[in-house]
Amino acid sequence: MSLRTIPIRRAGNRHNLFMGGDRELVMFAGLLAFALIFSAQELRATVVGLSLWFGALFACRRMAKADPQMRFVYLRSRKYKKFYAPRSTPFRVNPNSQGKQYK
Repeated sequence: MSLRTIPIRRAGNRHNLFMGGDRELVMFAGLLAFALIFSAQELRATVVGLSLWFGALFACRRMAKADPQMRFVYLRSRKYKKFYAPRSTPFRVNPNSQGKQYK
């Protein structure tokens, strides 16, 4: 008797993207650009705000294309950074004093 396979449809398993990038990052970049444009109300601020918006949208799209969950991976790596071992290679020969340090 063979195992029954159940297909997983893409519609029920999509990442939370907005305009091709991570939803929160794209919306926050839009909010920053909007606040810059309407608080300064100058032509230079409008140009800088629009370039900030399109640059952030481009970066968010590239990031989501590489890995849609990259923001969560980055935040988790920042959270666990203090727990990383100082020596990551398995080929290092540790002295006995180092082993006593962690007991």
